[in-house]
Amino acid sequence: MIANLGAAFALVFDPYVLGVILGAAIFGLFVGAVPGLTATMATALLVPITFFMPPVPALAAIVTATAMAIFAGDIPSCLLRMPGTPASAAYTEEAYAMARKGLGELALGAGLVFSVIGGLLGTAVLVVAAPWLAEAALQFSSFEYFWLVLLGLACAVFIALGDALKGVVSLLIGLLVSCIGLDNPAGFPRFTFGSAELAGGLELIPIMIGMFAVSEILRNVASIDAPWEMARVQVGNVLRGMGGLMRRYRLSILRGSVLGTLIGALPGAGADIAAWMSYAVSKRFSREPEKFGTGHVEGIVEAGASNNSALAGAWIPALVFGIPGDSVTAIVIGVLYMKGLNPGPTVFIEHASEIYAIFIVFILANLIMLPLGIAAIKSAKQLLKVPRTLLMPAILLFCIVGAFAVNNSMLGVVLILAFGLAAWLMEANGFPIAPAILGMVLGSMLEENFIKSMIKSEGRWADFFERPIAGVLGALTIAVWLSPLAVYLWRRATRR
Repeated sequence: MIANLGAAFALVFDPYVLGVILGAAIFGLFVGAVPGLTATMATALLVPITFFMPPVPALAAIVTATAMAIFAGDIPSCLLRMPGTPASAAYTEEAYAMARKGLGELALGAGLVFSVIGGLLGTAVLVVAAPWLAEAALQFSSFEYFWLVLLGLACAVFIALGDALKGVVSLLIGLLVSCIGLDNPAGFPRFTFGSAELAGGLELIPIMIGMFAVSEILRNVASIDAPWEMARVQVGNVLRGMGGLMRRYRLSILRGSVLGTLIGALPGAGADIAAWMSYAVSKRFSREPEKFGTGHVEGIVEAGASNNSALAGAWIPALVFGIPGDSVTAIVIGVLYMKGLNPGPTVFIEHASEIYAIFIVFILANLIMLPLGIAAIKSAKQLLKVPRTLLMPAILLFCIVGAFAVNNSMLGVVLILAFGLAAWLMEANGFPIAPAILGMVLGSMLEENFIKSMIKSEGRWADFFERPIAGVLGALTIAVWLSPLAVYLWRRATRR
C-alpha cells in the first residue's frame, strides 16, 4: 500500500499533471459560471482532449473541471439569480435574497468554503468506504427508488415559500411537464401533438435556464434604465465569518455531506437531487425554518456541502461496479475503459496506484478550489459594473447558446423563452418555481419505478414495504405526509 501511495503521489505531482489540473480548474470555473453550460457539458467537452493524455491526467482533468463547475454555478445564482448549473438551483433564491440584503459576500463565501468541506468529506468516504457503499447502493431496487423519489417530492412542499397550496400546484405543473414525450414505461406519446421533437421529452437544462434566467431578465426589463441595485453588493474577504458558521452549523455540514455522498452513490441520482433534498432537510430540521427564502445562510451551508460531496459519491458505484452514479460518471466510465482501467472490484488491485492517484486528485481539486474560487468571485463581481442595457442582452445570448447546445436544436431556444415567460407569470402571482423544477427532475423517475414495482409485485401494495430499506423509506415518507396533520392536532389539543 505504501509503495502504491508513493507511486500515486509521483503520478499526480508531475508538472504536466499539475498543469492539466490548473487548466481544467479554470475551464470548469468558466463553464459553471455561465448559465446553461453544466458540469456534464464541461466533462463532455474535455473527453476529446483526454484521447491524447495518459490515464491519470485525463481523469484528473475531468475530476477537477467537474468540481469547479459545480461550485462556480453558485456565483451567478447569488449575483444574478441565474444558476450556473442545476446543482445550484436548489438555493438560488436564498443566495440572491442574501445578496439583496447586502450579505452577498457571506453567501458566496459559504458556497465556496462548504463546497470545499463537502468535497473533502465526500472524498474521505470514497477512499474509506467505496466497496461497502457501492454494495449498499446496489440493494436499491425500484421499490426503494419509488419511496426515495416520493420523499423528495414531499420535500418540495417544505421548500415552497408562502402558500403551501400554491407550492403543491407548482409541483403538479412540474410533474405534468415531465410526462411529455415517449420516455415513459408504455412508450406511448403523451402531449406531443404530433411533433417529433416533443416525442423525446423536454430537456431540463433549457427549462431551468428559462425559469430562472429568462424570467429574471424579464423582471429587469421593467427597470432597465434604473441603477443596477446588485452593483452595491460588497465582495471583500469572502472568508470572513466562515469560522463562526462552521461552529454554528457543524451538524448541518456533516448531515449535508453524508446525505450528498449517499445520494451520489445511488445510480442515476447525482448532485442535483442531493442539493434539493439537503436544502429541504435543512429547512425541515432548522431551528429557524421561517427564515428560509428570506436570505438565510443555513440552507446554503448544508446544500453546498451536499452537492460537492455527491460528486465523490457518484464515483463509488462507477469504480466498483461500472454503474454510473450520475451523468458525469457515465462519461467517466467510457474514459476508464478507453484508458484500460476497467471498472470493477479488481481495479483496486490491478491499478492500485492509478486509483490512489484519482483519490489524491479529488483532494487536490477541492483544496485549490479555495484560492481559485476567491479569484473567480472577485472577477465576477466586476460584471455588475456593466450597465443593464449591455449585461442583460449578453446574458440572454449566453442562455440561448447554452439551450441550443444541449441538442443542437431550436426547440431548446423555444423552451427557454416559453418557460421564462411562464415562470415570470407564476412568480408574479405568488407561485414558487422551485417545486416545479423538482417535479420535472423527479417525475419520470417516479413513474418508471412505480410501474416496475407494480409489475414485480403483481399489484400487491404490501410488497412496497416488505424489503427493509423500502419499509423504512416508506414509513418515513408517510410520516412526512402526516406531519402537518399531526402538528395541527397537537396545537389544537394544546389550546384546549
